[in-house]
Amino acid sequence: MADQASLSGSSPGTEGNGSPEGRVVGGIADFGNDVATLAELQGKLALFDLKEFLGRALIPLALAVLGLFFVLGAVPVVLLGTAELLARALNLKAGEAMLLTGGSVLVLAGAVIVVAALRIRPSFASFNRSREELSRNLAWIRTVLLYSGRSVPRRRF
Repeated sequence: MADQASLSGSSPGTEGNGSPEGRVVGGIADFGNDVATLAELQGKLALFDLKEFLGRALIPLALAVLGLFFVLGAVPVVLLGTAELLARALNLKAGEAMLLTGGSVLVLAGAVIVVAALRIRPSFASFNRSREELSRNLAWIRTVLLYSGRSVPRRRF
């Protein structure tokens, strides 16, 4: 890369004595360095996107966890308490009242989870940059591998 210092004192791609073997080794070394640099930058971008994602998703995730805690804590209390009240008020059997109460709690819990899921989905948009940059980097690597060592065709006017 242009902003990196050369350790060997020679310019990139000129290792060896200028022989074809030396140029191949220099080209491979330069390519390996470029791929390593791209991988490092890709990792930094993914980490940045992950931090942004967590910043956007923190409240929806907290809501989802809170909703799950409510569900876990409320299920036995609501099922037993409401079932008992329904059984007395509507002259139902205990089993019928428990089924009615359990169904109501499941509907409420499902609504909380759906709201949290709808709010968390847009948070994943943070990773679009990483995905696009990874696609560009992979396309560049394929191009370099495909055309390395080939002579550039001359244009005739």
